[in-house]
Amino acid sequence: MRLAGAAAHGRRYMLSAPWMMVLASLLFALMGVCVKFASAQYGTGEIVFYRSLMGLVLMAGALRWLGMSWRTPVPAMHFWRSACGTTALCMWFYAIGVLPLATAMTLNYTAPVWIALFLMGGTLLLGPGKPGVDGRVVSAVMAGFAGVLLVLRPTLQQEQLWGGLIALLSGLISAMAYLQVSALGRVGEPGERVVLYFSLAGVVAGAALALASGGLHRHTLHGVLLLVAIGVLATVAQWLMTRAYATGSAMAISALQYLGIGYAFGLGVWLFDDPVTAQALAGMALIVAAGIAATQLRSRGPRTDASPTET
Repeated sequence: MRLAGAAAHGRRYMLSAPWMMVLASLLFALMGVCVKFASAQYGTGEIVFYRSLMGLVLMAGALRWLGMSWRTPVPAMHFWRSACGTTALCMWFYAIGVLPLATAMTLNYTAPVWIALFLMGGTLLLGPGKPGVDGRVVSAVMAGFAGVLLVLRPTLQQEQLWGGLIALLSGLISAMAYLQVSALGRVGEPGERVVLYFSLAGVVAGAALALASGGLHRHTLHGVLLLVAIGVLATVAQWLMTRAYATGSAMAISALQYLGIGYAFGLGVWLFDDPVTAQALAGMALIVAAGIAATQLRSRGPRTDASPTET
């Protein structure tokens, strides 16, 4: 009775789904700022390791509090989801360290466009007699990749092109991870367990990458505070986003998610003197519009996506 009363009391003061998504987007952008600052002191593997370690501790505590077991009937599905998600996370954190913040954020947010492309390819493979490809989906995909070209051309120096390709690839692999999250949801796996194994994979992969890159660096108070901030911001943002998708309109929430690009743009200009060009802004707008359109078109058909869990 006490727990039920506390839960009801908490729901009364909980933010609405749109405001949870607005706050989650801001926290993800702030996490990106901390990652960029931390990249001056730590390698990508170390940042992924510490971020994932904090997520693992918090999610293990959440499962214990909820009375959930770590045991899963679908370990292979968790393996592939965690492998894709962790790979994309490593690539994204690397890109944040070497690119303008908004550019890295925007290219990672191409995941919905990649998902639309995957589904379009699947439709074509169905063969004759099956539903054809929706022309609106084709338009969304083309607009998204036109936006990518605009973002890459004016904002990146020659030595940053590799980072741009890594960021774009992180969006591609994130799309694969999101589709696997959807599959896990359809077989009844709770989101807390999905995030738990994702965090566990991040700990292992981050440690391996850090050791392969020369080992762990010595800590400073400034560095520790940045690492703690990354873990807390990412975990809270992840939880808020998952709650927003679970309780609100998927179409409205997916549109609000793109506020993260706007936040990242403003923070990048303010804190890092990131360049501002009309072409880059136009490219970001195209990617946002294409992502929203692709998500809305998917949501009108059979359900193929799920509430994302960061990556």
